[in-house]
Amino acid sequence: MHLMSSPSRRILLTGAAGEIGHGLARALADDPDVKVIAVDLRDPGKSIRKDIDELHMGDICDRGFVDHIVTMHEITEIVHLAALLSTRAEHVPEKAHEVNVDGTFNLLRIAAEQAQSFGRVVKFTVPSSIAVYGLSPQEKALGGKVGLDECLRPVTMYGANKLYCEALGRYYGRHYRSLTSDGPPPIDFRCLRLPGVLAAETKPTGGTSDFVPEMIHAAASGQPYECFVTADTRIPWMTMPECVEATLQLLQADSVAQCVYNVASFSASAGEVEAALKAHFPDLQVTYVPHEGRQAMVHTWPDDVDVSDAVRDWGYTPRWTLQQALEDYIVPAVRRQYAST
Repeated sequence: MHLMSSPSRRILLTGAAGEIGHGLARALADDPDVKVIAVDLRDPGKSIRKDIDELHMGDICDRGFVDHIVTMHEITEIVHLAALLSTRAEHVPEKAHEVNVDGTFNLLRIAAEQAQSFGRVVKFTVPSSIAVYGLSPQEKALGGKVGLDECLRPVTMYGANKLYCEALGRYYGRHYRSLTSDGPPPIDFRCLRLPGVLAAETKPTGGTSDFVPEMIHAAASGQPYECFVTADTRIPWMTMPECVEATLQLLQADSVAQCVYNVASFSASAGEVEAALKAHFPDLQVTYVPHEGRQAMVHTWPDDVDVSDAVRDWGYTPRWTLQQALEDYIVPAVRRQYAST
């Protein structure tokens, strides 16, 4: 927590209870020029409280709640992580739209009003997802890296929500009231389109890309694993530390040429991860019993994505290969976790 009375950067962090929220709060805690105001439906716990300046528990869909916080703190930046993720969203699509779209629109609208009231641009950073893609079987068979503007035909509510929010943010960040306003847009909108994210410290919660995280935790705990996709199912990945790192890089860049960027570190199939894990956990047993619905969803996602725009514009650099990620981060972290339980 910062002792400085009036930091110039006052960041509203939604979804603070999640692991990206924890990582960002921890990284920002040592900057005396930053005040972090955290928001979540649930208490993020003691581990994050030391890294934030204030905590507000409530619903981002509640305009009055969010408006009060933004006005009270004169927010200069918003990092919007709160969302209902892909598998959960398929069970409650209407609720997912409410949280993912209405919640984001609520924050964008309030941020624009805040910017106009105080005469300054509000920076707005949000994660998107490879779920915005929707490759046909023919496109999927070609493999390779998919570009930012290719195959944008999502087949899930979560993917549709995220693609619309990318467009909504682009409007607020580039074209807001273009027919009636002579000034610049009120929001500096920045978005990372994330791949599957591998977090060693927390157990997976049933996400569509959790076939690899589930396999990792099964290996570390000595349990057999029944994989819900085929062994050759391949998507791009990055680790949680890399995800936090990239988000900070984008957040701190002075300016960016475009609103949305792909990021990823490596591409790997379920079978390749199994083989790499067995070098560390030779007793790992994996069987492949594809779930028809989840397999169909993942099969519309790209094998890999083109990250060259992020490399060129703000210096993004993939840090690890699959083997390096296992050796340097994942295996040591999961071993520590299961040694302590």
